[in-house]
Amino acid sequence: MKQSRTTLQRATTEAGVAMPKPVMPGVGAEQQASESEPALDDSLVERAAVLAASHIQNMRRVDMQRMSAELGVSRVTLFRHVGSRDMLIGRALWHLTALTLAAAERHHDGGSQTRYRTVGVIHHFNALVCSAPGLRDLLDREPAVALRVLTDPRGAVQPGVVAAIEALLRQDVERGLVLLIEPDALSFALVRLGESFLYADALASRTPDLRHANRLQQALIEGSAPSP
Repeated sequence: MKQSRTTLQRATTEAGVAMPKPVMPGVGAEQQASESEPALDDSLVERAAVLAASHIQNMRRVDMQRMSAELGVSRVTLFRHVGSRDMLIGRALWHLTALTLAAAERHHDGGSQTRYRTVGVIHHFNALVCSAPGLRDLLDREPAVALRVLTDPRGAVQPGVVAAIEALLRQDVERGLVLLIEPDALSFALVRLGESFLYADALASRTPDLRHANRLQQALIEGSAPSP
């Protein structure tokens, strides 16, 4: 639907992060400068992100050596284009997150009964995140890496989700939702709250709590609106 595409497109745009020039560990500047392969190629970065996302979904470790072989480039070239392994995992997780947000919007628009669109989308998004085997595997196997990438305010994932939620809140405001908190601040609070419950297994050795995440996020949104 047009409305869903607009929300996701805005989130993707606002989540754009200028990545620092990547440096491959253990490779001198002169060796990198003399590399004969072409300069930065956005299509390679995108292919690498999609491939890494596939590895995560299939519960396979994102291995840079194997990735470079599958992409048909040298390991030096892969690092030059995508930066560090964390940066590549971040791009991959944002790719999967954007697809999940789009699926959550389609689910809501297909017949959700929630009062506000933001609430319905967040509820389904939370459910999809909790049931994603690849993400849960990454959190179990590499909790420090997963949390660092998922919650980095300068990365790809958290800013992207915050931007998507802010766009949804602003759409609901246009339909009559009255917020006592600015949408940008509220969207950040909603995302951080969700992280604390959905990634509780990696953060605090607790079971992810979908029910409490949904209830608290809904209270923050609907509790800001006057009674009809």
